[in-house]
Amino acid sequence: METLEEIRQKLNIIDTKLVELLNQRAELSLKVGKIKANSDDIVFKPFREREILKNLLKQNIGPLPKEHLLAIYREILSSSRRLQRPQVVLFLGPEGTFSHLAGLEYLGQSLDYLPKRNIEEIFKGVVDGEAELGIVPLENSLQGSVGQSLDFFMRYDVFIHAEFYYRVSHSLLSKAKKMETITKVLSHPQALEQCSTWLKLNLPDAELVPMPSTAQAAQKVCQNENLAAIGNRKLANLFDLNILAARIEDLPDNWTRFLIIASSPSEKEGKEKTSIVFTLPDKPGALFEVLQIFARERINLKKLESRPLRGEKWKYVFFADVECDLTSNEYKNLIYDLGIMCHTLKVLGSYPSGEYLDARV
Repeated sequence: METLEEIRQKLNIIDTKLVELLNQRAELSLKVGKIKANSDDIVFKPFREREILKNLLKQNIGPLPKEHLLAIYREILSSSRRLQRPQVVLFLGPEGTFSHLAGLEYLGQSLDYLPKRNIEEIFKGVVDGEAELGIVPLENSLQGSVGQSLDFFMRYDVFIHAEFYYRVSHSLLSKAKKMETITKVLSHPQALEQCSTWLKLNLPDAELVPMPSTAQAAQKVCQNENLAAIGNRKLANLFDLNILAARIEDLPDNWTRFLIIASSPSEKEGKEKTSIVFTLPDKPGALFEVLQIFARERINLKKLESRPLRGEKWKYVFFADVECDLTSNEYKNLIYDLGIMCHTLKVLGSYPSGEYLDARV
C-alpha cells in the first residue's frame, strides 16, 4: 500500500505536468489569435468545440466521470477563446439569473458577461457591435416559447450560432439555517408557480412575494433571516446563502432552450438544424404549400409556431426549425421555391443540434 505522502507526491508531479501542458495549449491559442487578428470571423466555434468534447469522451476510460471531464474542458475552451480575442457576451440580467448561469455553464467563465435589462437590449447590443455574442431564451418545456425572442428575430439582423438546453431546478435559499423561521418566500412568478405544490406542503403560511428575477430575490433575502428565495442553487454561493431545500420544483423535467446569437452567420461545417422565419400571402392553402416543400425533400420540422406580426392586424409570422442545413448548396432549389411561396423569408442561421446541460449534476 502506498502511503498518503507518496500519493500526494505523485499528485504534485501530475499537477506540474498538467500546468505545463495547459500553458502549451495556451501558447497555441495565442498563435491562433494572431492568425485571426485581421479577421472578422467569430472566435466561438460550436461544432469544433463539440467535436473536441466528443473525442475526449471517447478517450476517457475513467475513473474520472464524464460530467467532470466536460466541466473541466468547457473552462479550458473558454480560456482558449479569451486568449484568442476578448469576448463580450450579453445576457438577460442581473447576474445570477438562469440566463447568466446557463451561459457560464455552456460558454465558461473566462468571457466577459454583460447583463441587459431586457431581451431587446441583447439583440440591439449584438447588432450594434457592443458584444460578439448574446444569450437569449427561446422556449421552455413547460411554459412554451418566449414570444419576445421570436419577435426580435424579425426586427434585428442577427444569426443563430448555437443552441443548448439547460435544466431548470429550484432550491430554497436563505440566510436562515432552519425553514421554520421563514415567513416570506420571494422569487420570479414562474419560479413560484413551478414550486407551488412544494410550498403549500412545506411552507403553507409563508407569504409569496413576486420579484423581477430569481437573482433579485436572492439578493433581497440577504437582508433578513425571515426571508427565503427560490432560485438556482448556485445563487447560494453568489450571495452567501444557505440551501434549506433542493430540487423543490413540482415537475423535475423542466428545460429551457437557449440560443447563442451573433451579427454574422456561423461557420460552414457541422450544421444540423436551421431556423427560419417567414410570412405568407393571405390565401387558402399558403401554409400547406410551404409544408409540402419540406415533405417533398423529406425534411423534418422540429418546431413550427405562429406569432402575430407587429404592426399588422390579423397577420402572422411563422417560426420554424428544420433538421438540415438550409444554407448548403444541396437546398438551393428549396430556398428558391420557399421564396416564391412566402411573402417574406429570413434564414436565421444553421447550427449544430444542442446539448443538454443538467446543472443539478
